[in-house]
Amino acid sequence: MSDAPATGQGKAPEDGRQFTVGFDDDGIRVDRWFKRHMPDTSFNIVSRWARTGQLRVDGRRAAPGDRLEAGQVLRVPPPEIVTAVVAAVKAPRPKRERAPLSAEDSELIRSMVIHRDKQAIVINKPPGLATQGGTKTDHHVDGLLDGLQFEAENRPKLVHRLDKDTSGVLLLARTSRAAAHFAKAFSSRTARKVYWALVTGVPSIEDGMVELPIGKQPGTGGEKMYVDEKEGSPARTRYRVIERAGNRACWVELQPYTGRTHQLRVHMAAIGHPIVGDGKYGGPEAFLTGDISRKMHLHARRLKVDHPDGGAIDVVAELPRHFTDSLRVLGFEEARGDRLPVDEVRSADTPEGRRRAIAHKAKDARKARRGERRGRSRP
Repeated sequence: MSDAPATGQGKAPEDGRQFTVGFDDDGIRVDRWFKRHMPDTSFNIVSRWARTGQLRVDGRRAAPGDRLEAGQVLRVPPPEIVTAVVAAVKAPRPKRERAPLSAEDSELIRSMVIHRDKQAIVINKPPGLATQGGTKTDHHVDGLLDGLQFEAENRPKLVHRLDKDTSGVLLLARTSRAAAHFAKAFSSRTARKVYWALVTGVPSIEDGMVELPIGKQPGTGGEKMYVDEKEGSPARTRYRVIERAGNRACWVELQPYTGRTHQLRVHMAAIGHPIVGDGKYGGPEAFLTGDISRKMHLHARRLKVDHPDGGAIDVVAELPRHFTDSLRVLGFEEARGDRLPVDEVRSADTPEGRRRAIAHKAKDARKARRGERRGRSRP
């Protein structure tokens, strides 16, 4: 988590403070963010700020139950006791003692490892295992990471997340330098993620781009997303049909160009082809009859990201059993899915890259103006 003074036209520094949500806080509720980082700020104060519109996330009003995403900017109004709150934010949090992992849990998390080097570990997360803890969720990847410390001084850190029922590639950073490097790659969208999914029906366009803004569905406490044309955050997903089973279902490759919560699930349901097993967004139409599993058929198949020490990490995660069984039942050949090329994205082509280019251009212009002023002041 990082903080910076509030900026903007006509805003005084005392108008508020801004904090960038770190990857360790990705998915956390707003009220729990305060409990973690500003323990002196009570729930009642947070609720009052939310009711009066003083609490904002990326410029929009936020509620205590909303969930935050890594990279979002949380604006906090001036606390009633500024010194105490600032001290609470900057003070190191005491480390909570974790119970040692059982032999079974250590063996479980190590069995998931598909790549390991001095800077990174990649695991193949099984479906049904949450990435982080939450309400009524005690067994999760984050709670098992002590089993992946190996010879390093510290346990690895999560740098992104997968939904509980989504399987596949999950990247972990083993050093602070690697965590910062990977965080930048994900925020700038230069890291390429490829997902496989089974969806109901067959899109009329077999290679398309879904561009629909996504927001939190009101009344769900941030637990469910929906297409929000008015206030949603921009979201883009490329899909390509790999094979089809008549008009009943098809196997698709998905590449997210943005990283919104539940983006792939929302987008595929929005175009009328929900992911098989995703009753949350597809309803009854998301389930196929016969021998097709009712589990979610969404798998993070491949991740390609620049390595902190040069070169790239390019890993593929094997499918879970229920997914391979469904491919077999539908007559699909698994090898066909890996034949499609992965889109390469330059940093300059991403929103973050464009923002940085504009910032650099403005900085150069300011330097030029200062040089002109100094030149005029010389006798």
